Amino acid sequence: MTTTKQKMINIPNILAFIRLLLAPVMFLFLVNQDATLFEGIHPSWLNYFAAFIFVVASATDFFDGYIARTFNQITTLGKILDPLADKMLTLAGFLGLMMLESASPWAIFLILTRELFITGLRVSAVSQGLDISASWMGKVKTVVQMIAIGFLLMQWPGGTALLWLAVALTLYSGYEYVRDFFKSTTNQ
Repeated sequence: MTTTKQKMINIPNILAFIRLLLAPVMFLFLVNQDATLFEGIHPSWLNYFAAFIFVVASATDFFDGYIARTFNQITTLGKILDPLADKMLTLAGFLGLMMLESASPWAIFLILTRELFITGLRVSAVSQGLDISASWMGKVKTVVQMIAIGFLLMQWPGGTALLWLAVALTLYSGYEYVRDFFKSTTNQ
């Protein structure tokens, strides 16, 4: 017999919430490198620590989805919290990298514009009773974005190429969402 308290504990939602909390912490390390708080610490160490936070937060993305599906812990809150946490994490990474002049502002603009547009489209779909769940390409896009951020944070070769690959996948997956939305609205 499960108690009410046991029903309220949802590991995937906790992991997504942790990702929400880690995003601004990572951003702090990226954009406040000259702050008194970090006096005496070389900026490369702050980048490494930001990268470590990013890797831990990205791992929560994998595990929250895996646990939710495996143990049937998919919730409405999780369906909202997971993509929100993903977007906050990638937003913190991309904006921080752009402010450090380690990522193309145009690439970041295209990615963020697509993310905002698709979020609006999803809200519209929900208001019409439609379900536009994350597609396979949307999941691949998120993974490539996260890998690109990791490479750029660590200043590894290929980071810029991965960023532009992420842009291409981001725009293509956005096209898929728009296409599926219009298919769903015409089939009603």
